[in-house]
Amino acid sequence: MKHEIGRIKAIFRYPVKSMAGMELTAAKLGFHGIEGDRRFAFRRMTEQGGMPWLTASRLPEMILFKPFHQQNIDDPVLSHVRTPEGISLELRSMELSLEISRRLGSEVQLMHLRNGIFDEASVSLISNETISKIEKVSELSLDIRRFRPNFLIETNSGNPFEEDSWIGRTFFFGEEPDGPTVSLTLRDKRCVMVNFDPDTARSDPNVMKSIIKLNENNAGVYGTVTKVGNIMVGDKVYLSD
Repeated sequence: MKHEIGRIKAIFRYPVKSMAGMELTAAKLGFHGIEGDRRFAFRRMTEQGGMPWLTASRLPEMILFKPFHQQNIDDPVLSHVRTPEGISLELRSMELSLEISRRLGSEVQLMHLRNGIFDEASVSLISNETISKIEKVSELSLDIRRFRPNFLIETNSGNPFEEDSWIGRTFFFGEEPDGPTVSLTLRDKRCVMVNFDPDTARSDPNVMKSIIKLNENNAGVYGTVTKVGNIMVGDKVYLSD
């Protein structure tokens, strides 16, 4: 059995790890997350450890680079990136790699990962109410983009951090009996990414401090896709009993 808990308020895809995301009205959910999500990442050539990927925690300016489609906007594989200065460069071009290498101070290489590169799991969700509570405590106006979710959920209950109670249960998207589903596996423990303003890359530690104070540094949840399908903004969402 399942019961309705809210609806999808926004959907996001992040074509390049740590770069700006793209807000969507609809998306195809596959077994490796939203189609086209985090399929590209820049590898730090001097890093020999297990996490070689360049992220905004090392180069905050990364979030100011904006992936976009030059022509076919329906293609989940993007073609270009706009730099913070507004210059358009091809994603796979040497010019873009050199520009990021210059800002970082060491060489990077673009990698295309067929199944994506994720921190914990292929899907992330957070409720609008959780963000509102963090806003109130931090006394800041917080753009949803700070939290980099795949799905922003508007819940019926209006309770912040309700997501914690979803762990171990199944999330159903839409009203069709064969619609996509996600098994919710763990809480989303936050890093310094939430501190960065998505429009300026300036950091305010009060954001992460507020999450620590409110919920042991957890905000939102991760999940694994158990049934694929199409999802749209406005779809109702259900949770297994």
